[in-house]
Amino acid sequence: QVQPVESGGRLVQAGGSLRLSCEASGRTFSSYALGWFRQPPGKEREFVVGISMSGAITNSGVSLEGRFTISRDNAKSTVFLQMNSLKPDDTAVYYCAADPRGTATPFGSSYVYWGQGTQVTVSS
Repeated sequence: QVQPVESGGRLVQAGGSLRLSCEASGRTFSSYALGWFRQPPGKEREFVVGISMSGAITNSGVSLEGRFTISRDNAKSTVFLQMNSLKPDDTAVYYCAADPRGTATPFGSSYVYWGQGTQVTVSS
């Protein structure tokens, strides 16, 4: 079992960058797939990007134009989301989720453990 805790969200100007972190403490972190989801205001939650236990990346169907990059550091039980060239449309609560089956899918229902979210606000 892991408990994801996100951090790094804040107000940033359009064109700026942010790196979100998600620490998911637990002995079996390396065996989990991790995913980043986001929920823009007034909209449904959407999958952003995921990384499997082996490091394979699952990209979102949402066009991010290569601006977002996921990575993981198993030694630190942490997954990162590097976001560049941020746009106001990227404003959302960003959630980290963990799937014990190890394969990163774009489906929220596959993920068992969820963080509380971190707010990212991009001003124009």
